[in-house]
Parts: sequence; C-alpha cells; structure tokens
Amino acid sequence: MSFTQSAFRNRRDFLKSIQYGLGATAATALMLDDHILANDAQTRPGILSTTHHNAKAKRVIQIVLTGGFSQVDSFDYKPELPRLHGKTLNEGLGREEKPDVFFGKVGRIRQSDFKFSQHGDSGLWISALFPYLATVADELTIINSMFAETSNHTPATFQESTGFRLNGFPVIGSWASYGLGSETRDLPSYVVFPDTRSLPAGGSINWTNGFLPAQHQGVVMRSSGVAIDDLALPPGISKLQESSTRKLLNRLNENLNVRQGEDNELTARVKSYELAARMQRVVPEITDLERETKATHELYGVGNGDANDFARSCLLTRRLLENGVRFVQLFSGGAFQSPRVNWDGHEDCKKNHLREAGRIDQPITGLIKDLRQRGMLDDTVILFTSEFGRTPFAESAADTVGPGRDHNQNGFSVWVAGGAFKGGATYGRTDPVGYAAVDNRVHWNDFHATILYALGIDHKRLTYYHNGIQRRLTNVSGQVIKDILS
Repeated sequence: MSFTQSAFRNRRDFLKSIQYGLGATAATALMLDDHILANDAQTRPGILSTTHHNAKAKRVIQIVLTGGFSQVDSFDYKPELPRLHGKTLNEGLGREEKPDVFFGKVGRIRQSDFKFSQHGDSGLWISALFPYLATVADELTIINSMFAETSNHTPATFQESTGFRLNGFPVIGSWASYGLGSETRDLPSYVVFPDTRSLPAGGSINWTNGFLPAQHQGVVMRSSGVAIDDLALPPGISKLQESSTRKLLNRLNENLNVRQGEDNELTARVKSYELAARMQRVVPEITDLERETKATHELYGVGNGDANDFARSCLLTRRLLENGVRFVQLFSGGAFQSPRVNWDGHEDCKKNHLREAGRIDQPITGLIKDLRQRGMLDDTVILFTSEFGRTPFAESAADTVGPGRDHNQNGFSVWVAGGAFKGGATYGRTDPVGYAAVDNRVHWNDFHATILYALGIDHKRLTYYHNGIQRRLTNVSGQVIKDILS
C-alpha cells in the first residue's frame, strides 16, 4: 500500500482528514459555511456534554492584581483605623497577637491613605483609590474575608489560580476550558493579556494547562502591536508554500495515527495548528479597535495616558467574549523587579497603589458598563483578585509608622460581578483593624467552587485522572458560597 493510500483509503478517510488535518483547514471552513458538513463543529465542546445544573453564567473575565493590593485602602472599610493610627496591633485588636509577616517588620497601625465613602443605592463602602469603580458599586459583590495559606508571592499566586501552592496544576481558566470548551471554532477558549510592562513572575506558569490536554493552556494576546506571536506568515513565505507545507504535515500526521493510533499530544498539536489557521482570518478583524466608536474608546479610557494599555485589553476582552471566547484573564502588574511594576507596596503603599489603580480603574469600569448596556453582564462573571492583601500596620521599625505595608495572607478582599451574583453586597468580615478574616472566612477552594457553580459545574465532579488521583480544581475541599449568588 502506498503512503497516499494509507492516509486516504476511501471517502470516509478523506472526510476524517478534513476534520482533523492541517492542510484541509480552509476547505473545512468553506464547507461548514456552505452547510456541506454538519454545523455542530462551529463550537468546540468541553468534556461535559451538559452542565451539572442550570448555569447562571457562561463566560468569565478574571482581573489579576499581581503583588497583593491593600484591602484597608480599597474595599474593607475600618472606621476605627484613624483613631488607632500609631498604636500597636495588640492595642488595636484588644488581644495578644504575634504576626508572622514576610519581612518581619511590625510597625504601628497605619490608617488608610484614602477616604472611604458609600456609593450606589446599596451604600457599598469603596475608597477614593477607585473613583470610577465607585460609580458601578451596585454591580459589585465584595468578599472581605478571603484568606490564603502563604504570604510568599509565588506559591500564593499558584493557589489563587490553581487551588494548590505547588507548580504544575491547571489554572481555573484551563479547567473552565476543559469543562465547557469554546463557543467558537475560530478562537481559543482561554485568552490571556499580560501586563504590557512585564510578564508576571513565572511567565506562562500563570496560565498553564498543567496535566490537562494542551489545548486548554491560555493563549497570550497583546492589545497593541503583534496580537499573537507567530500567527502571521513570516517574511518570504507565500500562502502557496504554507498550504503545501500543511498538506504534507497533514499526511504525515494522519499516517502516524493510522499506524499507531491517536496520540493525545499529537492530536492537541494538530488541533492547535487548525485553530491557528482559522485565527489568521479572524484575529485581525477582532483586534481592529478602530471599528469601535469614539464614545466607546472614551468609556474605556483608550488613549488616556497610563490607562491606555489596560483600556485596550479590556475593550478587546469584550470583543473576544462577543466572538465566543470562554475565559479571558487580564494581569495588572508584572515581575518583582526594581522598580516594581505591580501592587507590591512595601516602600510606599499610597504611591504604589495610586499608580497601579490609575492604570485599571477607568478601563474596568468601562468594561462593566459596556457589558451591562449590551446585555452581556447577566451571563458573564467578572473576578477581581489578588494573591493576598497587605497589613494594616506599617512595614517599619516597631515604634514607627512607615509608608509601606507588608504581605498579609490572613484577611483580604476580592470582588465579583455579573448576573450570577447579588451585586451591591459585601460578604464576610475581618477584625476591627482589617488584619485577619473572622466571619464567613473564604478559602481559595471555596472561591473556585463558587465560580464553577456559577458556570453550571459541580466542582466535585469536574475531575481529571492524573498519576493515580482524580484531580480537581478544589483539591479535597471547597464549599459554594451560596449567600452571594443571585
């Protein structure tokens, strides 16, 4: 039997090559458009044929604040802090406490650097650090009782994303992709926008598929310049050369599958090439922000100084969601270099947070308002997270009140928004100074279980067998926070 015959023995083999092959991607797209092939391939389903229960949402945006933002300077209002400013932590708590902080400097209690006010019909307390977000207070559900298991950035970030403090586990975006797939054949199900100043510590570890199939890894996209690396044809390569290369590679892959059976890694690579071929057609159109109105640009803050990069990422996020992307992740903050380009406010928390908040406040608010007016917020989940918070006392000598704040894993704030949640509400509470969560404490496993629940997924039933264990995002714990669900 010849090589060609082994790859295309009959009409069925030929159609199979169109479904899985590289060289026939364009033909497949045309046949789908003309309804010659079944149109159910317009989506790329996940492992779940149906959700475990009725889903309150179908897509997710996660905004990741790298470095740990201060809860007592943003969303956790502590009216006693001005009176306690300059006192010891023990005086503030009224009890003996020996804080184990990352850099070992426990200074005096420091009041918030930003005035808190109530906003919206709900009267939600938000500080002047986020004046734009304050205008959509009734959309936000603030969780003030988060806690983590470490105050070290890297393992804490792993836990924020994967539920584990160790490297090698899939992130929540990959789990969502694995469970639900994508609503489009033409784009990845999981897209990532890193901070334009720097990748976060660990780079692609932050959007890894871990042990899940490779197609569930996050695909990095940029808001300016080249949107996706290696997507366009390199200089000197014609479309004919590319097509011929794909046809040859298609035959090689099909022949290998015929002889050895389908291989997971090879299949994932083939599908990624098929997806890339389709993305060459649709990505330039989606990333053309000139198609948006001037009013939309102004809403997001496109062209507005330091906010421009994040504004473009937020606007692109809406366009990706409109075109069927399941999970979009936006990073605010990069690596822990000097000077810091993240929320790690050790030296001067006020200066640091003003800079970082100024980059994201208007764009995020514009995204929320835009989704609301388009009717998309009802079935979208928005997450605003950080690996931990910051101490309510200064990072300085014991008898002083310095301008910086240290890491704090014991109690911090995140918020969620979208139709799955009540909005205009707070959940949980920290102690009187904002040091540790005391009421309705929320672990990352609980948080992840709740997000999956909003997507129609039972976190205990979305598993993947790996090294003898049925692994899941929430490890062996996690409770859905039903009090914040709508």
